[in-house]
Amino acid sequence: MLRVVLLTMYDVNYRVASNWAARNGHEIVLVGTLPRSASALAAALPPTAHLLSTSQLTTVAPPIIAATAPDLLISMGYSRLLPAEILNLPKYGAVNVHPSALPAGRGPNPTRLLYDGATELGATLHRTDAQFDTGAILSQRTRPLPLDLTGEAVFYAWLEMFDEILEEGVPRAVDGSPGLPQDNTLSSYAAPFADEERTLDLSEPLAVIRRKTVALNVLGATARVNLPEPTVISRVDVVPTTALDAAPGTILLTHHDGWTVRAGEGALRLTR
Repeated sequence: MLRVVLLTMYDVNYRVASNWAARNGHEIVLVGTLPRSASALAAALPPTAHLLSTSQLTTVAPPIIAATAPDLLISMGYSRLLPAEILNLPKYGAVNVHPSALPAGRGPNPTRLLYDGATELGATLHRTDAQFDTGAILSQRTRPLPLDLTGEAVFYAWLEMFDEILEEGVPRAVDGSPGLPQDNTLSSYAAPFADEERTLDLSEPLAVIRRKTVALNVLGATARVNLPEPTVISRVDVVPTTALDAAPGTILLTHHDGWTVRAGEGALRLTR
């Protein structure tokens, strides 16, 4: 049995980690998060879970984590760089779950790869070192984009891959495997979206508009259109049209929850 410390800001990551731990006879002895996520995470955790909320990673966190006598530290969706004061505590070290096939897509915004045209999804379990997402790889998965390309489908594909890489990679960490060093010449950085990138260009091809909408909405609807006022769009669907002489952005039909508009080489049903 492993005594595991989990660092995360999202309850769904806790569910993935806790299911994996229960299945393998491990125990999550502490969940660490940042103050801005503490209330939501606390509401989702079982009453028996121990939650540490702090941003003081060199002073407050280390003695509390040390007191749990951790065998392994796992970070999943945790936005702070871990200092040596924490990384040196677990018996078998620290590992991180990252939603891309590293070294591609390092950084805080893995959906950028999809936004920019990736044809597959990825997930990596790697050893945590002094920089974000640069440690040696213990396990990795890739899979094609879902045929029904929606934010929900992408999200659940990631969760499935997270479970798989934990199953495969944690035993390697415990066995002392150094992992496969990342090739830095193949690395790319997944930067946060600029505000202007969130506004869809309805003159682009339909597949591009749909892909960008999904990428912007995986973690919550942020894709926008100007019709003419900026409006947040939860999804887009390709629909047939004969109004091919209309300019992109022209409203063809108005619905109770959105519009059908001329876009790209055809038309889209936009849902608010």
